[in-house]
Amino acid sequence: MLLKRFYDDDLAQASYLVGCDVAGEAVVIDANRDVEQYIAAADAEGLRITHVTETHIHADFVSGSRQLAARAGARLLLSGEGGTDWQYGFAKTDGAVLLHDGDTFNVGRVRVDVRHTPGHTPEHLAFLVTDTATADRPMGAFTGDFIFVGDVGRPDLLERAAGWVGTMEASARTLYRSLQRFLELPDYLQLWPGHGAGSACGKALGAVPQSTLGYERLFNWALTTADEEEFVRMVLAGQPEPPRYFAEMKRINRDGPPVREHAERPGRLPAAQLPELLESGALIIDTRHRAAAAAGMIPGTISLPLGRSFNTWAGWLIPYDRDIYLIVDDDCDDCLERATRALSMIGLDAVAGYFGDEVIEAWTASGRELDIVPQMGVGDLAERRVQGGGAAPILVDVRGAAEWSAGHIPGAQHIPLGELLERAGELDRDAEVVLHCQGGGRASIGATLLKAHGFTNVSNLSGGFSEWKASGQQVETGEGEGTPPEHERAMAASREH
Repeated sequence: MLLKRFYDDDLAQASYLVGCDVAGEAVVIDANRDVEQYIAAADAEGLRITHVTETHIHADFVSGSRQLAARAGARLLLSGEGGTDWQYGFAKTDGAVLLHDGDTFNVGRVRVDVRHTPGHTPEHLAFLVTDTATADRPMGAFTGDFIFVGDVGRPDLLERAAGWVGTMEASARTLYRSLQRFLELPDYLQLWPGHGAGSACGKALGAVPQSTLGYERLFNWALTTADEEEFVRMVLAGQPEPPRYFAEMKRINRDGPPVREHAERPGRLPAAQLPELLESGALIIDTRHRAAAAAGMIPGTISLPLGRSFNTWAGWLIPYDRDIYLIVDDDCDDCLERATRALSMIGLDAVAGYFGDEVIEAWTASGRELDIVPQMGVGDLAERRVQGGGAAPILVDVRGAAEWSAGHIPGAQHIPLGELLERAGELDRDAEVVLHCQGGGRASIGATLLKAHGFTNVSNLSGGFSEWKASGQQVETGEGEGTPPEHERAMAASREH
């Protein structure tokens, strides 16, 4: 048996190829949209992809299962569990085999046993793998978003992302029972999860790529919580806000991701075209590094620095029904490919063109001014707040709810970055507005959002909440329960990069 793991750092997402070298066959589990990587890996091992399957209807990326099965001429196997509301809409037209609890399929001498593990989603499956050439019992399980290293899949997405009101608690109880059933399996069972640290599919995911059921039984909070009521309370507390695009991913992956022959490379546009596009209200995303954007941006553009959280914030902030134009750094050889790939992974395919960073020089050469977001120091903010009256600006905290609850600046207004545009009406456009996050990254994005939508007096709190707290300034704690401190640090770091 051969096992290869593929990991997408931007999505914090794992997919797997399992092959039988004797039969020359392989199965791919939880493929993302970059299907050529699986074809190339199978070819390199002398394998043919004969089966393609996935653990569930994904919410955080466009599934590549349908496209890979078509590309490889493989059998597509999809969950038939979950009831009538969570069936794959394209299964019949694609000739997919529907899998149910207790089913088995073989990939050469590798046997795959199907377990229905609902809770994160109603249709969720786990796959137990046995190398029958050497053993008669499973060596490991592909757990998808059921069990992670150190955590379990969140049961609130049907309600919070897909809009199925009133399903969170019932899903949490279902997840608890699925875990209790799974705990009947032996401790030596290896676990290969579908996500790692930084994913919003859980709240405390570990960074190591795999674990064992025995280890998780000892140290995973969800598996050590024996009381169902306590588990329900804990699993629903402190979950990060699901990015807005999750609902779109659920719909796309349920109804049928489009099968594309290849992704078109967007064309480079002349700098002279940029003013015309801005005048027409086009959506122009500046992907340059945060430091470059801080030195000066073209007014009306939005800063989304290309990094690990690029597709997360793109999914939060970019509408699916508009063309997208990019500004990329010409000194970076692969920035255009990285940006378009990241957008494509979450179904944002409408990149109509791009500009090199020469547009910045062209803009100033034409006599126009660049837009610079002012930075306000912690000391200046504290002094002006003491003065009060008209000297005090409106302070907006754009961090997540759990971060806010764990500690925030007194008197700040809480509007998470993903909600900033839709709630901009709560802010006085004529007042001075200072945004802050944990360290400055999200606030910088938020400042350009507000400026692009008519706010003229917007600043960024330099150093963010971290510097405010480190300087000994007063901090308030919110109501409710926050996430564990280690998770707060990990999630805050992933958001800032």
